[in-house]
Amino acid sequence: MKVLLRKFVPIAAAAVMAVTLAQPAAASPAPGPAASPEWRVADGKLVWTAPKPLFGDGAVEFWSGGKLLGRARPSPDLRTFSLPAGGIRDPRGLEVRVGGRSLTEAPRATANQPSPAPLPALPANAVDPGKPGQYSTVKGEYSLDPVRLPGLDGPIEMQGLVVAPKNAPGNRPLVVFLHGRHQPCYNPNDPNDFSVAWPCKTGMLPIPSYRGYQQTQELLASQGFVTVSISANAINALDHAAEDGGAQARSSLVRLHLAHWADWSGSARASAPQIVRDSAAADMSNVLLVGHSRGGEGVNRAAMDSLYPPPGDTGFPGPVRWKIRGNVFIAPTVFGLNPVPDVPSVTFLPSCDGDVSDLQGQQYIDGARGVSRDTALHSALYVSGANHNYFNAEWTPGVAVAPANDDFYSREPDPNCSPGMPARLTDAQQRAVGATYVAAAAQLFQKHDLRVQPLLDGSGVRAPSADPAHVLTHALGGARTPVLVPDSSTKVTGSGDVCQQVGPDQRCLTGPAKSPHFVGLEDAPDPTRAAVHVRSAGAPAQIQLPRPLSSGGARALAMRVIAPENAPAESFDVAVADSRGKRTKLGSFTVTGLAGTERTKSFWGQEVRVPLPPHQEVASLELTPQKAGSEAWLLDAYAWRPGLPEPSAAPLTRVDLGSLTVKEGDSGSKTYQIPVTVTGDGGGSLRVFRADATSPASVKWTYQAVTLAPGQHTIDLPATVVGNTRWSWPYRLLAGVKATHGTVVGAAEGAVNVENDDPEPVVSAGKTDASAVEGAALAWPVTLSAAADSDVYVAAEVKAPKTGPELMTSDIDPQWLIEHGLDPKKPQPLSATNVTVGVQIMAGKLSADLTIPTVRHDGPDPAKHVLLQMTESHPAVDLTGTVTDAG
Repeated sequence: MKVLLRKFVPIAAAAVMAVTLAQPAAASPAPGPAASPEWRVADGKLVWTAPKPLFGDGAVEFWSGGKLLGRARPSPDLRTFSLPAGGIRDPRGLEVRVGGRSLTEAPRATANQPSPAPLPALPANAVDPGKPGQYSTVKGEYSLDPVRLPGLDGPIEMQGLVVAPKNAPGNRPLVVFLHGRHQPCYNPNDPNDFSVAWPCKTGMLPIPSYRGYQQTQELLASQGFVTVSISANAINALDHAAEDGGAQARSSLVRLHLAHWADWSGSARASAPQIVRDSAAADMSNVLLVGHSRGGEGVNRAAMDSLYPPPGDTGFPGPVRWKIRGNVFIAPTVFGLNPVPDVPSVTFLPSCDGDVSDLQGQQYIDGARGVSRDTALHSALYVSGANHNYFNAEWTPGVAVAPANDDFYSREPDPNCSPGMPARLTDAQQRAVGATYVAAAAQLFQKHDLRVQPLLDGSGVRAPSADPAHVLTHALGGARTPVLVPDSSTKVTGSGDVCQQVGPDQRCLTGPAKSPHFVGLEDAPDPTRAAVHVRSAGAPAQIQLPRPLSSGGARALAMRVIAPENAPAESFDVAVADSRGKRTKLGSFTVTGLAGTERTKSFWGQEVRVPLPPHQEVASLELTPQKAGSEAWLLDAYAWRPGLPEPSAAPLTRVDLGSLTVKEGDSGSKTYQIPVTVTGDGGGSLRVFRADATSPASVKWTYQAVTLAPGQHTIDLPATVVGNTRWSWPYRLLAGVKATHGTVVGAAEGAVNVENDDPEPVVSAGKTDASAVEGAALAWPVTLSAAADSDVYVAAEVKAPKTGPELMTSDIDPQWLIEHGLDPKKPQPLSATNVTVGVQIMAGKLSADLTIPTVRHDGPDPAKHVLLQMTESHPAVDLTGTVTDAG
């Protein structure tokens, strides 16, 4: 596969970052859009500085005109974020988003939102996993010598909180918890003082995030599980330097703890920490991993690394002496869209998540579809009224020992998610949901108690211990067999059509991203991901299957169907036809739109089922809305059977991409290979995404299906660098991969980083003094000593003039003020605004003008003065300007 990748500003910067502004008092609300964001172009990078350090788990992204420019690389202070500038003309109009939520634009009002129809009450499940078990519990902590992990510059703590059953017989199943990315250190004497330095500075204390799941640990321990929650503060403090945002480091941390537990359950038990010796021995063949937020991505990678060893030095040399029976992801990140298909999972999706607000964790379910054997159950829990933080008591104001906040932010009351609203869960109710449904996963995956399966597999029941929460579920895998998984080749007639989940054409939803199902790998379109849009148009939507199939004794046809948010209950008739055209009515289903506002991702697939004759041949599927105006999106359909087969991991081929850095060179072209490591001999298939762009604002993504032959250990990903003697910004040549079948992906993105090796043009001022009559523009020409291959942004800071009177904002064109983030209705000296005047010298050009447009006033006006300081020139140059009266 030959690919020519041109100059490309990365759609995924090497590191990803998560965001919550460091908060003051415990009861303070989460921050809204950052005030007065500071943008600049410096050293070839587009730079944004936040007013305070940012923490959380969602990626910090730069956007322009509704288009993703890339994930920004954080600096160690966690305030400054940057991307290579590429062809960005001007920093004005840029936006910072985290998980779909804007930090730099005020949210629009939620007034006049339609009132959602109430969801139907769910019956209670026969067994409630939220009820305490028969065992009393024992609790304690251990602290081992710190370790070092590749790519992180500091000691990594090895600390855990153990809660275990007392006097439980035999070796017991082990549950390991990993918290997410929260502030590592705080000042107990100053609620506004947080620190990202590690180890914590003198006077600072570590925030005990690992102690935040004790309610769940106590419940599990009473039911016979040994539990340990491990601390990851060091990784949280240091992962800004990691290209994958710390996913591999978190995996290594989990596996290092598991290695100790394997020792302590065997010959080294006598030397184990006291709390471990006071607990029942752990059964290392029966391990469940639970990860919250960035910790979810960490335990996913730990499960992957345990089955399919990663290449290179990850800080854990092995061997693997445990078996992961399942994963639980609580409001997780999944930046690489790379789930482990043969490890069962349960994913919590809180509807009011203000951190990972795009609910990208849905891809742990959708991204596993069809990749391997499809016998592992992958369950999604849509938890209405829950936020991101309150699953962890140490991230909850009024409960945590350190200051904490509600991550959901709304400038105006949100009818579904603002605290105190009837639909919003309290922190205690939310933690009860967490404990109950983590216990359900443990009972199902570790004890194979099928009585709790209906709580997780879309059967439409509830656990009374989680009342009054409304938890909707759907699932893939298990005993299901696929009937319809739409793709671009699916044929639909009548009142429906095939739409693309992840653009660019015929998108299922236009406008802001509103569905967690439609999260893509960065901004790359994926034509293989489709749905069927069913609309009421006087005729049924008839969907042709790729080939006829038999229901094979299945009891029901299960479908995942998205209803428009806030839509009333709508019913659809379902029928199938066999290869001879004989039509059979199966029944009907009803779906109600989930409650949503502009800040929520409420277009979520609800599982519905209709009876299916046991030996029915199906060649086509028919959906007919019962009422005019109804619409829905069909994600997929399966033949459903009760029960849960024992999953076994297939010998999948692992693929990891890497990066290398090269010099541009002065002439000719040179082709490099984006590093690829293929581990395993079974072959398989992948999706490869590439971008052809000279500017992040004009990225054109392409897609290619790639097949690995058995025994093939290379993928051809060439990147051609053309050398010359003209200066340019550094740039990246990027590729991304996603598993299709028979493969698993570790590091999903790789690049050739190209460094410029030519001298930067010298910036100079054509004249240092400008004058204009009011109503005209002040203009200072700036020039380059040589033309460049990249645009050069020249900026000058406004200072107080040495002579007065000073130019006021009321003397300047109001549109110019608005474009520079200033209020035209607030008269003030221009130097008091801290505004920067900038101009872009286009690639190949030698000059441009710094300008300030003025307005004409009625009546006499004295001459006004302005002083700009241009720091791009060496030494800095003062530019003066005078505006005179028009007479």
